[in-house]
Amino acid sequence: MVDIGRVGIWTGVLDAHPAGEVIDLALQIEAQGWPTLWRPETTGRDALVSSALMLAATTRLNLATGIAQIHARHPHTMMAAAKTVYEASGERFLLGIGVSHGPLIEGVRGLEYRTPYQDMVRYVEGMKSAPYAAAGNSSPPFVLAALGPKMLRLAAEQASGAHPYFTTPEHTALARETMGAGPLLAPEIMVSIDPDVDQAREVAVLHMKRYLELPNYANNLRRLGFTDEDFAGPSKRVIDAVVACGDLEVAVDRVRQHHDAGADHVCIQVLTRSPRPAPLDEWQRLAEALGLSASGQ
Repeated sequence: MVDIGRVGIWTGVLDAHPAGEVIDLALQIEAQGWPTLWRPETTGRDALVSSALMLAATTRLNLATGIAQIHARHPHTMMAAAKTVYEASGERFLLGIGVSHGPLIEGVRGLEYRTPYQDMVRYVEGMKSAPYAAAGNSSPPFVLAALGPKMLRLAAEQASGAHPYFTTPEHTALARETMGAGPLLAPEIMVSIDPDVDQAREVAVLHMKRYLELPNYANNLRRLGFTDEDFAGPSKRVIDAVVACGDLEVAVDRVRQHHDAGADHVCIQVLTRSPRPAPLDEWQRLAEALGLSASGQ
């Protein structure tokens, strides 16, 4: 199992930068002491190819996909790619996979999205049974994007663990209770760093609105006690539950809350008004506040 450390950076800004700049960003994140960089996959660059390029340019930084869409690849192809990247990088790669969302799968890819849980069960079975005739046939770890109890149990029983997204410390506690001790629990958290809390909340809302419109996230928040009235505003209650809004200490405290709730690793997404420039200053300040060093943690 790759040692991804206790914290990492999760960022969707990489696709807003030319490939050469992405390599430079990965090198700067590594120099700041972050042990792991997570990247998503929607309609931009291929998550595994992009991870391989950044791994080739770095020496210590781990790369994780949060997440690679299962509808984008046959399970045999996904496993072959993961094994290739895992071996070539010196085992610095963690594969995160997920079913994504109906609007992205049906609306963008033109594929059916009716039975996401059953699709994931079959997909994991397909990955595990995939033939692989190349040298270096090691089994890379993989985690599932999981929010509800069924997917969390599947992540605990059939994968290396879970990577919940757009969640709260309360969800992390429920996820740990559902999964039990042992499986990796690596939630993504959002932080909006600004001493002016109202300004921080404005930035949070810019990012939250599209997620609150996706049924998987909305249903998960409903299980935590939020209502459609919370989503309509969105309310300060749901903003502050999902996004740590305020100064650096608020962000660091939110990381602690997830660790205390049972997270093994917390990947931090720093929200900004624009994907360019990348929030290198915020990443650096967070790294220092979290006690990271150039050797990673």
